Amino acid sequence: MRYVLAVAGTGNFTRAARECRVVQSALSHQIAALERELGVRLFARTSRRVALTAAGEAFLPAARACLEAADRAAVDAAAATGEIRGRLAVGMIPTVTGLDLPAVLRDFHTRHPRVRIVLRGGGSDEMVESVRAGELDVALLGLPESVRPRGVRYRALDHDRHVAVLARTHRLATRARLDLAALAGEPFADFPADTAGRAQSDLAFAAAGLSREVAFEAMATDLILGLIRQGLAVALLPSRFVAGLPDVVTVPLADGPTRVEYLAWSDFNPTPAAAAFVEAAAGQSTR
Repeated sequence: MRYVLAVAGTGNFTRAARECRVVQSALSHQIAALERELGVRLFARTSRRVALTAAGEAFLPAARACLEAADRAAVDAAAATGEIRGRLAVGMIPTVTGLDLPAVLRDFHTRHPRVRIVLRGGGSDEMVESVRAGELDVALLGLPESVRPRGVRYRALDHDRHVAVLARTHRLATRARLDLAALAGEPFADFPADTAGRAQSDLAFAAAGLSREVAFEAMATDLILGLIRQGLAVALLPSRFVAGLPDVVTVPLADGPTRVEYLAWSDFNPTPAAAAFVEAAAGQSTR
């Protein structure tokens, strides 16, 4: 079943064999044996193409659930003896400051070396959905002060106010303090529309009765900072995230947005690894 899922995911027997760390002939033989046992073909094959048949499509959900149950059974059995193993999927926003994540993962890995850790970046909203769906075990989020995570358990890690981030040569770079009105006419670099990272600034401008032009959208903070250094845009970013960054100037804002960082997790059947990570993170918050 693992081999079938691998071929379905990669669309290729060679890549699936590499992913499963077996030779292709062994993988092909096992799938063919399973097809004979089931009495159906799971894949339509040519020398150039592999695709699931209708029977293969019907087979996948139950096969996936079966393997997940088997993996969870092994994890639970190990946990009963005091050993935590399995997989821990951690999501994070690009501007995490409320938790020293590398330090937490170092301590976690030292205590639980049998846990395989998967790290994923993304926006807060999509990661909350992934936690709800069971695709992520825990997630580090950043939300506007007026918003709380929904449908998940959470703990606030940090509160921080945004600052204006400008090129050193910008005409406002020497100011000791700014307000949003002074920046409203500038081209902005920001996170994509309809993300929580973007909402923090959008809500602040709306509350001030101001509009602005977001000339550049990106999820990558390195790209946003690069645009600022080139003098193409300004941005509002959390003060602790940009503190000490080279070749940019940060200026406090009188009416800038405030964001809250959260650690979020699901309380629906959490794995032992997820519970252990939440416990480890609780003592490491920079709040």
